[in-house]
Amino acid sequence: MITEIPSDTSNKAIKDASHNASSPMLLNWTEDKTSAFQKEILSFEHNLAATGLFTDEALIDLLERHPREKLDVCTMGNADHPKYPNKFRTGDSRDVDAKTLLEAVKAGAIWINLRQAMNVHADYKQALDAMYGELAQQTGNRAFNPRGGILISSPVARVPYHFDKTETILWHVRGKKRIYIYPLKQKFIADSDYEKVILDPLTDDLPYDASFDADAKVIDLAEGTALLWPLNSPHRVDNQSFCVSVTTEYSTRQSGLKNSAMLTNATLRSRLGLSPSYADDGKITRQIKSIFGRVIGKTPLAPNLTKADLVSFKIDAGAENFITDVEPFQRNF
Repeated sequence: MITEIPSDTSNKAIKDASHNASSPMLLNWTEDKTSAFQKEILSFEHNLAATGLFTDEALIDLLERHPREKLDVCTMGNADHPKYPNKFRTGDSRDVDAKTLLEAVKAGAIWINLRQAMNVHADYKQALDAMYGELAQQTGNRAFNPRGGILISSPVARVPYHFDKTETILWHVRGKKRIYIYPLKQKFIADSDYEKVILDPLTDDLPYDASFDADAKVIDLAEGTALLWPLNSPHRVDNQSFCVSVTTEYSTRQSGLKNSAMLTNATLRSRLGLSPSYADDGKITRQIKSIFGRVIGKTPLAPNLTKADLVSFKIDAGAENFITDVEPFQRNF
């Protein structure tokens, strides 16, 4: 049951967040963590809960004021669904109030991604600046330009096997998550699959086989823990309860170089029928391909695999799990 919000909750949440933002964001950081940063799977403690920005009341306030074009409402069709068995689905929440949205997530089948919430709203931006200001201080990295979203997800939500094109940190705030991280090898993330993701900005999923799990590092993520891994490491996530997390990403010279080189390889594979390999390329070849990739990306030469983002359900407070199927239409909001 969601607590009713007093009329002054929004202002109070912002004042509380501003008051608590002076508290340290990183807890118990060590030199070993600095050495492992961006090189190894690394977990560390954070203090985001102390900001007051991630309570039910604060999240309802945030959902009310977040731009709807930056709010993704999703579900996964179950194995028995006649049209969408085990398929990721986009939903329509435009006519639904924020309290109902949060209730829908807690009911078990919905999750919400508030894209760039940590950048768009001043109270959350203050927290993001503190998070990365302290990371810069601890690691000596001054090139951060982070983008941060907030994930509000159901107890049974699962993030499919995928990879991130930029450096990513998962800051877990509420609930329990289990994350599987896989080796950065061709068996788990082939160059050709990476290239397909580069060509389609709406997906980052990879082909998955259950046998991969034998090589995964499995981590149960507790509240107040952040986790990061080497760039592009494949991973998937299973919720163990209702969860609230912040996911932040930032580009580096390494990620930019690799993505541009992969775009060149994708073009060579698609247009000329070649079989390029980033894994086998040397440093100079990668740099040359990166330069070409930045040029190709501005021309029609680059193949476009972007699929339409089809909306196939809407949030309905009167329906089971708050989900009513609709005739699919291309997202226009």
